[in-house]
Amino acid sequence: MNSASSHPTRVIARNRIAVWLTAAFFVWPLAAQAAEVAPDVLARNTTDEVARIVSEDKEIKAGNRDKINQLVETKVVPYFDFKEMAQLAVGKHWSKATPEQREKIVDEFRTLLVRTYAGAIASIAEYKINFKPQRMQPNDNEVTVRSEVLKPGAPPITLDYRMKKQDGSWKVFDVLVDQASLVTTYRGSFNSNVRKGGIDGLIAALVSRNRGNSAEKK
Repeated sequence: MNSASSHPTRVIARNRIAVWLTAAFFVWPLAAQAAEVAPDVLARNTTDEVARIVSEDKEIKAGNRDKINQLVETKVVPYFDFKEMAQLAVGKHWSKATPEQREKIVDEFRTLLVRTYAGAIASIAEYKINFKPQRMQPNDNEVTVRSEVLKPGAPPITLDYRMKKQDGSWKVFDVLVDQASLVTTYRGSFNSNVRKGGIDGLIAALVSRNRGNSAEKK
């Protein structure tokens, strides 16, 4: 983003693989059991379930925006730590923001990511996802779930989810595509916004981007 309006490179590239798979990962009808399931098992089961839902729901496949948004808001949003994602993306400048500014940044960053996820979720049925064996200790509270995304005629893409266990449940705080971190990629553009206009400049750029995205959907 030359402001927050530019697309981050690599992470939101290659058919926006990171964002729609991140969304798909957590569309889980038995979410209350998440804390009882190993992260990689949860990911595998969830992805299979989402692929089934998308393939069977003609309205979602056709891009019904209201239905997709409802799906994302009810099944995806609760499993992301948007505050930590925003804080990591803002980086060293986070300490300069007031509580009110931080809240606004989180809200706008959440809107940006959710709209991107919603715009790509219908594509999940086109891909096959292979999850790697999970290495973790019983007391681990932070893990990386590793996977490989395959599509006929395209090279494989590595897709990793960084997750933390909070209050007995796992939440995503970063996504890596071919080793490129989503929050790190955003950090570069956010730093540029802050240098040009301070924290308020960053907020204004995010608001502008989200308004632009909203207008595109109409």
